[in-house]
Amino acid sequence: MATKYRAIDLFAGIGGIRMGFEQAFRRDLRTVFVSEWDVYAQRTYADNFPVRGSIAGDITRIDEKSIPEFDICLAGFPCQAFSLAGRRRGFRDDYKGMARGTLFFDVARICAYHRPKVIFCENVKGLVGHDRGKTFRVIAGTLEEMGYRVFHRVLNSKDFGVPQNRERIYLAAFRQDAAPAEFSFPVPDRKTACLKDILEENPVPPKYYLSTTYLETLRRHKMRHEAKGNGFGYVIRPLDSVAGAIVCGGMGRERNLVIDGRLEDFTPMTHIKGEINREGIRRLTPREWARLQGFPDSYLLRLSDTRLYRQLGNSVTVPVIRAIAGQIKRTLETTPSGDDQDRKKEERKEGGGE
Repeated sequence: MATKYRAIDLFAGIGGIRMGFEQAFRRDLRTVFVSEWDVYAQRTYADNFPVRGSIAGDITRIDEKSIPEFDICLAGFPCQAFSLAGRRRGFRDDYKGMARGTLFFDVARICAYHRPKVIFCENVKGLVGHDRGKTFRVIAGTLEEMGYRVFHRVLNSKDFGVPQNRERIYLAAFRQDAAPAEFSFPVPDRKTACLKDILEENPVPPKYYLSTTYLETLRRHKMRHEAKGNGFGYVIRPLDSVAGAIVCGGMGRERNLVIDGRLEDFTPMTHIKGEINREGIRRLTPREWARLQGFPDSYLLRLSDTRLYRQLGNSVTVPVIRAIAGQIKRTLETTPSGDDQDRKKEERKEGGGE
């Protein structure tokens, strides 16, 4: 039986969007093309997904004509250009020679040629209000000019079964002949989850525990900012609460510290100043970050911690993607497109119906 839908995965990262869609569509979805420019993200992606051929790199150099036909475009284009945590330069943003803010237009270029039924995008909440809303209006307007009906919603990861306070904007654009009058984003299930649910089952290595010297530095830094009326500084999260958003680029691990008293051997694994603190204060591990994003424990994390924190911070929350993808699948099944109608006509002709 042929697969119903074919997808391409642009700005694929480590495959979080693909995973959510494949969980929702199951055997009805096949990924036919993958693009991701970061070679380390490519490694993690290839560790976890079957990849036909090689993963394509710089999207700006990809000829849209070389991409196989597809029905669904998955595109988590870079968020840093619009993030509150960054400089918010938007379409003017440049990073290592790459205009990150304009990469959306490569999505538009590819989709204008192939005319898929659905274009799905994810980005930071700040995209909505960036440049007084002009940036989002340009993005939505571009898709509308291409013949798509655009729906969007800001959703919070903590409402979908993971203990992370992470608001992101999700955009689903349906080609006009496949578009519903209205599209219903998933209703938050509001399952109660907290940090203790994602902690490692066994005691973690000493390297995740802060040194006394570093902890004192963090405390002084926080006191200086508090004296100025700022809210900057490290945060120790109660285990019955949720984490703050893990950050694009993997920075800010000290905003999600926990107290874990299971460590018994305080011998440092690396050279540190001072000693390992006896208060049990530690960072979350990469596996715990993966759980905050809803990745299953079967997901392979083979690179260095530094690389993994960066990749997971840049990724998406899989259960949110899965919930939206389920709604998209139901919409496609109940809203026949012109492609579907043409195919049925051909089937009737072959069977002598016309």
